[in-house]
Amino acid sequence: MSDQVSRRALLRTGAAAGAALGVGAGAEAQAAEQWPRRQGRSMINVPFERHETVRVAIIGLGNRGGGMTGSFLAVPGVRITALCDVNATAAARAAKLVTDAGQPAPAVFAKGVHDFENMLRRDDIDFVYVATPWEWHVPMALAALRAGKHVGVETPFATTVDELWQLVDASERYQRHCMQLENCCYGQNEMRLLRMVHAGLFGELLHGAGAYIHDLRELLFSDTYYAGEWRRAWHTKSRLKGDLYPTHGLGPVAGYMDINRGDRIVRISAMGTPALGLAEYRKAHEQPDDSSWGERYVESDTTISLLQTAKGRVIRLQHDVSTPHPYSRLNHIAGTKGVFEDYPPRIYLEPRNTNDQWADFDEYKSYDHWLWTDVPPGPGGHGGMDYYMVYRTMQTLRLGLVPDMDVYDGAVWSAPVPLSSRSIDMGGVAVPIPDFTRGMWRDTRPGVDSPKPV
Repeated sequence: MSDQVSRRALLRTGAAAGAALGVGAGAEAQAAEQWPRRQGRSMINVPFERHETVRVAIIGLGNRGGGMTGSFLAVPGVRITALCDVNATAAARAAKLVTDAGQPAPAVFAKGVHDFENMLRRDDIDFVYVATPWEWHVPMALAALRAGKHVGVETPFATTVDELWQLVDASERYQRHCMQLENCCYGQNEMRLLRMVHAGLFGELLHGAGAYIHDLRELLFSDTYYAGEWRRAWHTKSRLKGDLYPTHGLGPVAGYMDINRGDRIVRISAMGTPALGLAEYRKAHEQPDDSSWGERYVESDTTISLLQTAKGRVIRLQHDVSTPHPYSRLNHIAGTKGVFEDYPPRIYLEPRNTNDQWADFDEYKSYDHWLWTDVPPGPGGHGGMDYYMVYRTMQTLRLGLVPDMDVYDGAVWSAPVPLSSRSIDMGGVAVPIPDFTRGMWRDTRPGVDSPKPV
């Protein structure tokens, strides 16, 4: 069966169900039953096969993929066997990093946009890391799964509901893990907070917030940072006016709330501001003959979405990359016993805090995750979270463990990309988020807060 199965009828059903959500939970439950039937076995709680050495291939060696090469090389028991990029210079630069680290020269594939397909025919690849422009995430992940490789994809996982289902179906059909490698789930604050939530310090959870608020205007208009200025082009796509980058904020909050592990996100309602920031920046900084003057920006400068879970909890998401603002992912969680807010980190928990004054989050260092206390730091950016994400992912492969995150997590974390846009187009009406687990979300199971292997 083709991986390009049409689901137009499914999407029509979803839109109709979204309009009817105000009637009650029955409409939503009826719609959930109409999502596609599983075409293979579930990947929930499926361990990796054990690998003495994990053989890694990287597709995309620009800013992200090139920067992450060193993290893979620093993890014990990992070997980079293949590299792929349309830019032969970038591929050669990454290959030199591999040989400089004392590993054998990797196979290099740099003969056009489809050379990754030739790379995936190799039998010395266990795990494929995809760090390419967004439109290539799904075709590359699907090709890796068909070739019998596990695959980790950068954010966003996909940009349509249909593509999200394709990844879920293919992961189940080929019995290979397809993961969104969400580095923010491995941040020190996020992992400490996750352990505190699971220890019951916040009581019963009520609401949380996550975001990607990052002033990218200068980088979006750079002639060199994004090859071909590909990322700015996503702000011109009429079908996408909402949250283009939800996973950095949503991934950690979904972990706190045990999404797909006892609760699930059932609906989203979104609103967006006018798209003014990029045009204003262009007017102030770009020459009259710059190619960007032919572009019309439609992506909301700020998108705010409200998501509700099956247990009634509420998550607020925010996305803004085109206005002046200090960096923030919000990283907020609140329960019946207290609240945490990040940027800067501060906490208020009863019975310890009763004076209406925020407390220092460092008072809770004893809750740091074992990755941050027991594993020496490695190379990479974002304060160490990149390396710990790679370390832990490779560890689960080497030891034959269940991964911390799976295809169902990636799908629900990226579902706000198309569905926030759909809600905005419908005037903020709530639309349903599919149950990508097909009912298995009710089962409790470990996630990022997994025990240290013995």
